[in-house]
Amino acid sequence: MSNREGAFSVYAAGADLELVGFTTCDGCPGGNIEYAADEMVRNGAGAIHLATGMVVGYPPCPHIATFKAFLETRYAVQVVVGTHPIPNKYWHTHTCLGTWESPAWKSFIEPTMTNDSTRARYD
Repeated sequence: MSNREGAFSVYAAGADLELVGFTTCDGCPGGNIEYAADEMVRNGAGAIHLATGMVVGYPPCPHIATFKAFLETRYAVQVVVGTHPIPNKYWHTHTCLGTWESPAWKSFIEPTMTNDSTRARYD
């Protein structure tokens, strides 16, 4: 987050960022999504980032679009899909599998796309 890499690159270099919470989704179908977001917003979250792990898994989270829409609607908070850059090992595998070919998935992975050298550091 402090390096402004991956999805955190949307924040200006001088902007104050504070992590106000983190948690898991609690496994399918994401039973912790509502409760975690409620607490994060009460703690001052201006945005919620859904972890890069949700897009690089095998398979990627099938509920990510629903989670994003729900959180934005329920809490009126910006929801960003992704945190750190996608590691090259996942980029190459998912490219071969065609996982992220749809326009929706391309949109989801865009915030975590960087250059090859940055992705390689996350392998």
